[in-house]
Amino acid sequence: MKRHIHLIIFLFASAGGCQTKIPNFNGDAAFAHLVAQCDFGPRNPGSVGHQKALEYYLNILSPLADSVMTQPFIETMPRTKEKVEMHNVIAQFNPDAKKQIMLSAHWDTRPWGDRSLSVMRKNQPILGANDGASGVAVLLSLAKILHDNPQDIGVNLVLFDAEDYGTSGDSWSYCKGSQYFSKHLPIPLPEYAINLDMIGDANLEIYIERISYKQNPSLVLDLWGLAGELKLNGFKKMAYHSIFDDHVPLYELAGIPAVDIIDFDYPDEKTNYHHTYNDIVENCSPESLWQVGTLMVHHIYNQQ
Repeated sequence: MKRHIHLIIFLFASAGGCQTKIPNFNGDAAFAHLVAQCDFGPRNPGSVGHQKALEYYLNILSPLADSVMTQPFIETMPRTKEKVEMHNVIAQFNPDAKKQIMLSAHWDTRPWGDRSLSVMRKNQPILGANDGASGVAVLLSLAKILHDNPQDIGVNLVLFDAEDYGTSGDSWSYCKGSQYFSKHLPIPLPEYAINLDMIGDANLEIYIERISYKQNPSLVLDLWGLAGELKLNGFKKMAYHSIFDDHVPLYELAGIPAVDIIDFDYPDEKTNYHHTYNDIVENCSPESLWQVGTLMVHHIYNQQ
């Protein structure tokens, strides 16, 4: 009888040892990346803050990833007609793995606060704590986790430039970085992509974005289902907005079935901080970054 008991204990121990341990995501560490980006000021293309932020990303990612590269391209600013060099940033983890996925966010900020109530400030650049810094903050924290906890699949972290300087009413004047990336794919074609945008809102409510569901319904259901299992209450399993974001060029131009995780009502349906001077650190939350980062970590490491 004792022999059988020992065998049962051994089998349970062996089964436990085979289970993948899911790393913890630190929302405070991610929030520190958000604050650091905002300390550079607005990161609109061509600005001092833009250059400092690029250097920051490369300094963070280079010691962590298996490969880090920039993808430079030239774009003409729509109002000034000035030609500015932009840079997508790509960090690869386990690039030789058979299965490759991609997580992305844009790092530039809006050159004009055109949705601001103040007429005098509509032509000045915004800080972009949520719209720009939040998604990148989660990806920078994920880079440390991926480095410290090697995984079987290939993960490509991509920071898009020139997402946010477009003209209202002309969707394809936005997302220039993801358009260039999609036309000149610098990595093996990933199985799918998850784009993070405006996920730092202190009043987090992330609904299913409708274009995402059309492009990759199974991934949408997997992600929002997992969020429910993890009790991440910022995720709402209901379709809401349709939004032209970086996930659209990825699918339309490169055939990558991409999903957008975005809280478009910032902070809610009645009040708007998006593309205004209220898009500041004080209106963002480490808890929100923790929820999104936790979902990404569980999604990645559940695939081992």
